Order: sequence, then C-alpha cells, then structure tokens
Amino acid sequence: MTDSLLYGLALVLGAGACQGSFMLPTKWIKGWVWENYWLIFSSTAYLVCPWILALATIPRLFEVYARVSTSSLASVAIYGTGWGFGALTFGLAVNALGLALGFAVILGVAATAGTLVPLLVQPPQGFSFAQGAMTTASLVVMIAGVAICSFSGRWKEAENGAAKSYRRGLAIAIASGLLSSCGNLGFVFGSEITQRAEQLGVPETLAPNALWTLLTLPLFLCNATYALFLLRKNRSLSNFVGRGAGRNYVLGVLMGILWMSGFAFYGAGARTLGKLGPSLGWSILMSTMVLVANVSGLLTGEWDAAPRQSKRQLFLGILVLLVAIAGLGYTNRLP
Repeated sequence: MTDSLLYGLALVLGAGACQGSFMLPTKWIKGWVWENYWLIFSSTAYLVCPWILALATIPRLFEVYARVSTSSLASVAIYGTGWGFGALTFGLAVNALGLALGFAVILGVAATAGTLVPLLVQPPQGFSFAQGAMTTASLVVMIAGVAICSFSGRWKEAENGAAKSYRRGLAIAIASGLLSSCGNLGFVFGSEITQRAEQLGVPETLAPNALWTLLTLPLFLCNATYALFLLRKNRSLSNFVGRGAGRNYVLGVLMGILWMSGFAFYGAGARTLGKLGPSLGWSILMSTMVLVANVSGLLTGEWDAAPRQSKRQLFLGILVLLVAIAGLGYTNRLP
C-alpha cells in the first residue's frame, strides 16, 4: 500500500473507533433518561462541534457557501434530513427486533446502500471489473461479519424474554438502514462544497469540515425536536438540575465530541483514499463501528455472563470483519 492509502485507511479506522465507542459514556450517566442525554449529545454532535470545527479550519467559510450551487445545498439538506430520520428509526427498529438482529439489519443495509449507490450513480473514472468484483465480495463478507457479531448477542434477548414484532421491526430496520446511508450520500453528492473549499486553499483533508455543518443541521433538528417532545411528554426536564447533573452534562458532551471526531476523521480519510474513498471508506467505517462496539462491550463486562458459544461467535465475527476491511483496502490498489 502507498503511504497515502495507509494514512487514509488509518483515518477511517480511527473514525470507526470514535463512532463505535461514542455511546460508552452512557454507562456512567445516572439519574437521566434517554431524552436528557440525547438532547445534550445531539446539540454537541450535530450543531456545536461541526461549526467549531469548520470555523477553526476553514478560513473563508461563508465565502465557500456563497460559491456553492443551490442544487448542491438542496441535496445536502435532503440527505441530511433522511439521515436524521434514520437515527430516529434506529431506536424503533432495535426496540422491535432487539439489539442483535436490529443492529445486523440496519448496519448491513446502511453499509451496502451507502457504498453501492455512489458507485452506481457516479462511478469513478476507470472503475474496473476487478474492483467491482472485489468490492462486491468484500461487502458480502462484511455483512456476514456484522450479522455474526450481532447474532452472537441474542443470548441477551433470550435472557430478557421480550416479545418482538418481527415483520414490523424488520420493515423499520430496513427503512432505518436506507435512511442512515443518507449520511454518506450527502457526503458524496455534496462534494461541491468540499471542492469549493479546496479552491480557496483549504487542504484536502480539512475541506470536508465545510460540509458537515450543513449536513448535520437537519440531523440536529430531527433529533432535538424528538428529544424535546419526550422531555415534555415524560416530564423529565427537571432531571437537568437534579443531583449529578454536572457529571451527566460532561458525559453527554463527550458523546458528541466522539461522534463528531469520527466523522471529521472519516471526511479526511475518505478524501485521502482516492476516487473510491467515499464508497469503500463508508463500508470500512460501518464494519469498524461494529467491531469497536463489540470489543467495548467485552472490555466493560457486558459479555461476562454470555455463553461460551456466543463468545466464540463474537470472535469469529470480528475476524470476518477484519478480512472484509482488508479486502476493501486492497480494492483501492487494483488497476
């Protein structure tokens, strides 16, 4: 591999590490319900951090926006809104199917759609049959790895004995996966913004920071509106001034910083990977998220009570994901 490819791959893997671990701080949040910490998280991740990052790294940010066509801005708004609804329906799907099956279906669909749609709509110049075959094979392996990792956690569902509405949950999970892929589609089809930033002298690895501010704004509006609705419905607004609230604020902000750091790394890495970066990078990001999330669960004791067979399934799934990541990285080297 060339140095630039290794650098780009390292950035995307780092992005997956941040994205896969951003929920970890919730383990130490006490006295708050979902809508409390999700409002702090979404405000930090989707609104505050993107603007701080962009203003700090893009010297003529608003001049960049002034040079962008209306059609590109509209595309970013549409895909950002789809991404926002994908985040909301994720919770509904997991509630219906459980963590294991829900996670497998959502990330599998999101990874496949987010990878294939850019290749089909805007195929890179010189995209070869060998690259297409290797991409397809790696995607199949990646989805298998995600499924193995996720199904290894079904012992938790059996332990809880919760009844699931399978057909309804499956439909919501597929919809969530398609909507969640809008994050990468917005990155791909909003590339005019990053190009304008580069034309004004912004380095290639920093230029995507001009895009995230606009792409995550609809995401913030969707998630914050729903969180505020639940705060009113469940009368949980008073939790913000309760005991231990200060620590919870810090943890909620930390979630947001981890999440936004992941996409800052992804934007830089995908650009560095070359013409196939946005497609292959998205697949690597998704699979790394699953890998890191499962390893985090192991390290924090979530799997201490798991049957031996489930642990073996988990390790097998992690191995399969590593093979898929290696295959996608190799695809960029093919002529």
